[in-house]
Amino acid sequence: MMDPKILEAYAERVYGYAVNRTYSRDEADELSQEILLTALQKLPKLREEDKFEPWLWGVANNVTKVFRRRMGKQRAMYSYDIPEDLSIFDEYTAETEELYDRLRTQISMLSAIYRDIIILYYYDGLSTKQISEKLNIPEGTVTWRLSAGRSKLKQELEPYQAPPEKGNSNMNESALRPVQLSIGIYGSGDFDAGKPFPGTYINDALSQNICYHCYEEARTVEDLAKLIGVPAYYIEDRIGNLTYRNALIEQPKGKYLTDFVIFSKKHHEYLIQNAMSAIAPIADRMIAAFKNLTAEIYSTDHYKGGKSENELFYLYSVLALALRDHPMYPEIPPNYDGNCWRYSANETDISRINLGISQNISGNRGSRGTFEYREFTYNKYKYHPILIYDKQINVCEDILTKGDTDDQYLAAKMIEEGYLSRSEDGRLSVNIPAFTKEQMTAFVKAAEKHIDPLMAEYTAIVERVSEGYQALFPKRLSDDAKRFGSNFFHGLLAVLFSYAEESGQLSPPETPYCEILIQHK
Repeated sequence: MMDPKILEAYAERVYGYAVNRTYSRDEADELSQEILLTALQKLPKLREEDKFEPWLWGVANNVTKVFRRRMGKQRAMYSYDIPEDLSIFDEYTAETEELYDRLRTQISMLSAIYRDIIILYYYDGLSTKQISEKLNIPEGTVTWRLSAGRSKLKQELEPYQAPPEKGNSNMNESALRPVQLSIGIYGSGDFDAGKPFPGTYINDALSQNICYHCYEEARTVEDLAKLIGVPAYYIEDRIGNLTYRNALIEQPKGKYLTDFVIFSKKHHEYLIQNAMSAIAPIADRMIAAFKNLTAEIYSTDHYKGGKSENELFYLYSVLALALRDHPMYPEIPPNYDGNCWRYSANETDISRINLGISQNISGNRGSRGTFEYREFTYNKYKYHPILIYDKQINVCEDILTKGDTDDQYLAAKMIEEGYLSRSEDGRLSVNIPAFTKEQMTAFVKAAEKHIDPLMAEYTAIVERVSEGYQALFPKRLSDDAKRFGSNFFHGLLAVLFSYAEESGQLSPPETPYCEILIQHK
């Protein structure tokens, strides 16, 4: 009689067989157990050992047919638990019960040890040492399982891949080579202090790749498994999180589409080909107008924060356009957390043209509601490391109006961050330019005088560039496209600045951002 323990040596291969014929980890667990338990039940009838393997796969085939009919279209949810006992094995001895328990546990481990390490290494970006520490197992074990797991994935995926060309493997070219996206948000919201922005919750590498592959075309879980290079059960729980957080939208027939903009090489190339040529006819006149505005405002006695006239040229220019009416900007509806924001992402392996000026506003105006802080970024999408708000704005207000502040602890921190300076005699100064209400009114009038004569021509240029740019986005994201297109109203200034620097009309600024405090009451 055949020794039942022979099945232990085949547990891993049976599980791989089940993975290829199911749609989730739970189904693979359940099918592999049913195959092994059915084989365990029928094994005493097999007399010839050399016929064991073909006999086993025959059993597997028959069990799979019954399993598929029973499951139908029902799909189990993702689970990390060891599967419960099955009822198909009714008569067993203490010895076979022990063997059954070992097989059941082995199946559960097969579906976890490789999965966890593959995900942690390829899609969470951890090193083998970090995985070793996280899972509390030797690094050598991690390395071995990583290699073995990748081989298993290759075997599991081969039935789904196109026939290989000569010299190539059947693995999809993208398998285990995740794309890299930088995911953030734009819009507004009341976010709790210390709580990550929403983009953080969908920014792991596996989620990034799901969103990337669902951007141009709706995909099923099985489609994503083939494209990303991992079985379907690796992806299912991420799909749930992405739909809950409004990053994916579900389509009929279980397909998914990414519900936010991903900027890619084609956006970069469009701007290179069109932005400078579009603004060239007006470039020199725009620069001259902004220089005239700068000369007039710089001569006033507003607080300049220690900035040079060249530095303030950039501030005055972007502020002059930021305060004007923009083209239509579609309203952003509330998201799952009640705040009005949208995701956006960039492919990180492409260069970016120096186009676009971002604006961040601390709308709380400090807890006193007196001064508003605005920050503009106009060079290579770099931001000030830390934006100020609430009490930091109050500290600046105290120093500007009284020459000192009672919050010395926060002042010391703001000195480290570059917002404040302390002289040798201990006096504090603010490193951010500021306008009083009256000075702001004077600035608006000066901007109207110098800039208004060019606005009709400039606005027409913006609309032409924006129209072509918006055509690069999927139609379902038309509102996002309009919002980003409307940003060109002040974003084209970045191209204008680059032209002025390259032609010697301006010196590059010391920092890639400019900022100002504006009094409102």
